[in-house]
Amino acid sequence: MSDVGQIERKAQDRVVDLFRDSLGYEYLGNWEYREGNSHVEVELLTQNLRARGYDDVLISKAIDKLKSDASLGGDRDLYQANHDVYGLLRYGVKVKRGVGEKTETVWLIDWQQPEANHFAVAEEVTVVGTHTKRPDVVIYINGIAFVTLELKRSKVALSEGIRQTIGNQKPEFIRSFFTTVQLVMAGNDVEGLRYGVIDTPEKYWLEWREPSEVAEPLDRGLVQLCSKGRLLELVHDFMVFDAGVKKTARHNQYFGVKAAQARVAKREGGIIWHTQGSGKSLTMVWLAKWLRENQNDARVLLITDRTELDEQIEGVFGGVNELIYRTKSGHDLIAALNRSEPWLICSLLHKFRGSDSDSDRDESDEDFLAALRTSLPNGFQAKGNLFVFVDEAHRTQSGKMHSAMKQLLPGAMFIGFTGTPLLRADKATSIETFGSFIHTYKFDEAVSDGVVLDLRYEARNIDQQLTSQGKVDQWFEARTKGMTDLSRAELKKRWGTMQKVVSSEPRARQIVDDILLDMEIKPRLSDGRGNAMLVGASIYQACKFYELFCQAGFKGKCAIVTSYAPQPGDIAKEDSGQGATERLRQYDIYRQMLADHFNEPADTAMGKVEQFEKDVKRKFKEEPGQMRLLIVVDKLLTGFDAPSATYLYIDKKMQDHGLFQAICRVNRLDGEDKDYGYIIDYRDLFNSLETAITDYTSGALDGYERKDIEGLLSDRIVKAREDLDEALENIRALCEPVAPPKGTLQYQQYFCAAEQGSAAQLKANEPKRVELYKQVAAVARTYANLANDMDAAGYSAEQQAAIKSEVAHYAAVRDEVKLGAGEDVDFKQYEAGMRHLLDTYISAEPSEVVSNFEDTGLIQLIVQLGAGAIGKLPEGIKRDKEAVAETITNNMRKVIVDERPLNPKYYDKMSALLDALLEERRKGALDYQDYLAKLLEQARQLGQGESDGTIYPQWANNGARKALIDFFHPDEQLAIQIDTAIRHTKPDSWVGNPMKERKVKLALARELPSGDERLDELLELVKARHEYH
Repeated sequence: MSDVGQIERKAQDRVVDLFRDSLGYEYLGNWEYREGNSHVEVELLTQNLRARGYDDVLISKAIDKLKSDASLGGDRDLYQANHDVYGLLRYGVKVKRGVGEKTETVWLIDWQQPEANHFAVAEEVTVVGTHTKRPDVVIYINGIAFVTLELKRSKVALSEGIRQTIGNQKPEFIRSFFTTVQLVMAGNDVEGLRYGVIDTPEKYWLEWREPSEVAEPLDRGLVQLCSKGRLLELVHDFMVFDAGVKKTARHNQYFGVKAAQARVAKREGGIIWHTQGSGKSLTMVWLAKWLRENQNDARVLLITDRTELDEQIEGVFGGVNELIYRTKSGHDLIAALNRSEPWLICSLLHKFRGSDSDSDRDESDEDFLAALRTSLPNGFQAKGNLFVFVDEAHRTQSGKMHSAMKQLLPGAMFIGFTGTPLLRADKATSIETFGSFIHTYKFDEAVSDGVVLDLRYEARNIDQQLTSQGKVDQWFEARTKGMTDLSRAELKKRWGTMQKVVSSEPRARQIVDDILLDMEIKPRLSDGRGNAMLVGASIYQACKFYELFCQAGFKGKCAIVTSYAPQPGDIAKEDSGQGATERLRQYDIYRQMLADHFNEPADTAMGKVEQFEKDVKRKFKEEPGQMRLLIVVDKLLTGFDAPSATYLYIDKKMQDHGLFQAICRVNRLDGEDKDYGYIIDYRDLFNSLETAITDYTSGALDGYERKDIEGLLSDRIVKAREDLDEALENIRALCEPVAPPKGTLQYQQYFCAAEQGSAAQLKANEPKRVELYKQVAAVARTYANLANDMDAAGYSAEQQAAIKSEVAHYAAVRDEVKLGAGEDVDFKQYEAGMRHLLDTYISAEPSEVVSNFEDTGLIQLIVQLGAGAIGKLPEGIKRDKEAVAETITNNMRKVIVDERPLNPKYYDKMSALLDALLEERRKGALDYQDYLAKLLEQARQLGQGESDGTIYPQWANNGARKALIDFFHPDEQLAIQIDTAIRHTKPDSWVGNPMKERKVKLALARELPSGDERLDELLELVKARHEYH
């Protein structure tokens, strides 16, 4: 029988068998109805510790410490608790038998002998929390929950399992269970396995890549990650707690470190080439930590040549609590090497080089070497077993520099790290200098793995395009095609002066105007979620660009970051009385920029360049809508990671390493709405304006071998058309099962509920709605990417009109479904900036309609307007009376389900009333008008918290007291006693604190009659009411 679409249960049975039969785990059973399931199974842990020779006194103390560190409450959040537990697992529990006795270490895990540990797997592990949840599979090692695994049937997206795991970690579910968990996993039989650690956002879950003979993708991933030795190794050697974020290794980082370990055993240096953005700094961290623990007297010296890289490396090592000593000079480096401590040293060779030219590099190398020679004491020999990591090895270590360092540190092992391919001309020399490649991870591999984004290339020749009035008009029409009349009018008003200036102002003005228009119409730039960098040919040109942007109203939203710091000496001989020279203009513009930023006189502000740079870099990363553009020359083109950076505009001749590293500034991941990084080339670096773009290994990158940069750049318009066509195919396929005639009612029944008001169907269809929102957002983004270039992409006028209509249709479906489901879940990751895109490229009407419900919700609108609320519904819903009734019913059911914890008795009663009304309608006892009238009245009562027949006493003057009246009806006196007990007993901030909650629970228990079994239900009600917080 075919296994296509097999139910989740069968996949889970097979996975359990895999753990038991292939991986050698013990099967603990189905724990759905087992009481007291925990992340620390004391009996199992005790058995293993006894088997390894620990006595009961040490075991008891170690388990007490583990349970204490694994608890939440007070100021301890999941990150801190997981960090503390990891410390106990990794380094053992330090305990004393008694006061004054020596400290002994209890190893909860035997890292040296995997088989000495008890590996076990349990399924359907019911965990009691604020709301009970049940992970599909939990891996226990010595009774400690190490891994959770969510499985989905082959027809259900793996992302559902990821979101389920993320949801389980929220405070309202079973967050405390994850304090011991080291890896979280989700999988199905089609997409395979994904893994992460606690609090990993969905976007950053990883896929393991490793050759294997196992055909099934899910089984393959589990065998590779969960074999006993591999699982322990990943947890022991490849976990970091990095400044508030727990991280684990990608496959390239793991295999890079493993390959380097093998070279260390042979004492052979070499080069690790992992492409830009693939986590090279963390690879260094894991390798350095392994060396310290596994090599006698190991010391690590990291050499870099850029301030940004130096600060980045210090930040990464500092974030994982490894203090790194940054040398201040050549003399300081020699002094540090001449001592046995510190074990971790970072040295910056050149504070900041003006360029990457050979002459500039040779000159700075000579300066650094001269400083070393003058500092060298007689008989100098570096202390310790030295390993030298050379960052960006292609650039940092010239032949002369490397020879000198080898002579200085003859016993050291050198490992080069690079994020860019080696040039053909340098490859032989670099391999001769460092040794052969230890491990490689190329750009196309990283894109395929989803580690970095693909890059889209566009060449622009402004001078040719904007040479006449007719060309300007034609250009403006093309750029605004697809926009609404309102948006076009607004742009024409804003850009009214453009036609006058483009033919007379210099080239810089034309580039500025072009970028400013992109800021209005390009995805991520127009909604402020992304920003851009502009590379100028010189510091003066950067200043000129800045001045023009300020004149256009961008002051405070753009900044220059270069190696320049204005000094009075710069202009001492510049003023000839014949007008401002370039150097004078540069000096004045920089001073004014600093003065504006610090809001103080220029003479005071000009000394704060370093602080200015830190401020604008932080703002660029954290507030992209406020710092929309950085203008640079050389600085920030290496070692500066800003996920928000989406567009790179190049107006400078660049090639090879410099160009490769620059364009990789915009390939970092940053949420669902960043699909690509965009390279806009004003210098025709690839000679592509006259010929079709087919080979990006020519021109500016011809120093590389083609296989080393395969897949680096792709033509923006060609790829954008492919993306739009694919997005349309996906949304059509998703909506294909909707019944004819595919009207509003049919979409409501398919994505919300086939039976009006069915809470079960609403819940069951949530995955379909999530996918709808995701696919519609994708269609909107891909359409916006191409809307101004539909002609160039080869679409006919008829096709363009049809596509625009289709995108608008699906946007309307999304809005109606969201309204029909009463959706208030946060789907921002699927629709970031979407409304802005729809307003700009499709129509403003949908946002005007839906905005009536965004803030208040349909039920509250019925409370305010009564039957008049129906007139506010979207046209598609209003036209179908059954769709109107279904939308109201579904919204009522959503309110009942969501609000029930606040007053269970009241909302149960309202649910019963709604069920009775629906049953009357099904039996034909009510015509549509009577049914609608009763439905509106019930919705009004629900929205106001009213019900037929209940008269509350005067003292019940808030929702909490009314909920107690309903809960204890008809015993009003007991409700008063409970209210009094809560108010007199509850400590400050008691909800969420187990000790304080226990105090309130005891007070409630004292008031309840003997034998009353509603204590837990009552406690949940009280916790849900904000009046008692």
